[in-house]
Amino acid sequence: MTGKELLLCALKGEDVERTPWVPFVGVHGGRFVDADASEYLTSTDHIVNGLTAAAKVYNPDGLPVAFDLQLEAEILGCTLAWAKETPPSVASHPLGDDYDMASLPEFGVDKGRFPLVLDAVKQLAATIGNDIALYGLLTGPLTLAIHLRGEDFLLDMFDEEDEVEELLTFCTDIALSVANAYLETGADVIAVVDPMISQIGPAHFSDVIAPHLNRIFDGVREAGGISSLFVCGNATRNLEAMAETTCDNMSVDENVDLVKLSEVARASGKSFGGNLKLTTVLLLGDNDDTRRDVVRAYQEAGEGPGFILAPGCDLPYAAKIDNLEVVGELAHDEYKRQVAMSLPEKVMDDDFSDIEVPDYSSTAEVVLDVVTLDSKGCAPCAYILAAAEDAAARSGVPTVVREHKITGRDGLGYMTKLGVTAIPSICIDGTEKFASIIPDRKDLVGEITAAADAKTAAV
Repeated sequence: MTGKELLLCALKGEDVERTPWVPFVGVHGGRFVDADASEYLTSTDHIVNGLTAAAKVYNPDGLPVAFDLQLEAEILGCTLAWAKETPPSVASHPLGDDYDMASLPEFGVDKGRFPLVLDAVKQLAATIGNDIALYGLLTGPLTLAIHLRGEDFLLDMFDEEDEVEELLTFCTDIALSVANAYLETGADVIAVVDPMISQIGPAHFSDVIAPHLNRIFDGVREAGGISSLFVCGNATRNLEAMAETTCDNMSVDENVDLVKLSEVARASGKSFGGNLKLTTVLLLGDNDDTRRDVVRAYQEAGEGPGFILAPGCDLPYAAKIDNLEVVGELAHDEYKRQVAMSLPEKVMDDDFSDIEVPDYSSTAEVVLDVVTLDSKGCAPCAYILAAAEDAAARSGVPTVVREHKITGRDGLGYMTKLGVTAIPSICIDGTEKFASIIPDRKDLVGEITAAADAKTAAV
């Protein structure tokens, strides 16, 4: 059985001889061809050569072809802000002022950067595609709607039901056209990547979003493909609702407990994966940290079918290649996993004593510490940072907004010292107030005002 066959069986929830391994090589593929993120995501040759090299080094059973949730938005008129080590972020929202759908450019998979991505799928299917399953990633309807409308779309879900439904239907139609293009070109698995699902509750998910997702999953199944629902951020509150959709697989990041995910997914007959730690292990850790984390994932996934070993989201550009080699080795070698189980627990020797957190009671301004993965490449992080900056400007009180990216030691230090429980998160004057949820503007302004009043009263 090839790695591809193994993975496709596991995704369907069937028993397989070993757990398949899928490194989500996004812009990280640029490391293999000496290209930064912007160069990598605008070149078929870079994508093909980067993934071909990654396949040789990491020995995976599946690979995504392009991890870029802005492909659709770019065609539809969103301005992108490009970075060196992350996918681009959306910098403008063409429906920000109103729901003038007719003003949007016409969408087509023959526009924008889709032709070069689809060409990469075709080339990879002809070379490594016999042994490795290829994932076609598309932007989920909620995330695309927010790209087009801005974070106000989350508020619109409460009182603009007709407009919300129209835009989600539009975004779902686009998703289906992208899914069909991927399948026709040679992709085996369609991953609907919708990170903004972590920012809504179960009721909105089930009533508003799930019907649109199901239309995509059903369409993928009818076309002979396998579907995955991929949600970054703390999606714990939505796991049961996600499991009620018609997807074949659920993938999450390290914000979600793998034990909980395995219970929910298996009870619903779905496969599941994700959760390997991106920053503290694959980016900043060493080989033994990686071995410990792989063993943890196996143990938390427990006995039974359907587990896919994978990182929780697309790999950081600078993730250590030797760490990922270790994951591949353990995925293929049970003996090495057994040896890794005997590693002693790591002694945490970094107390971040050199990272100074201010005495918030003495600062003249209200301080908003926004702890993120990286707002340049993480949609929920970008929108929660934008919400903080917008509320600070509207509050009418002196306010400072600071982003702390946990891709660096400073961000990890702030996350530790502030007791942050989920990413992204907003802390106000040193206290976590909004963990992995974009707050309502009124609520956030109210919290800022209350913090300012508390400072005044303490004088």
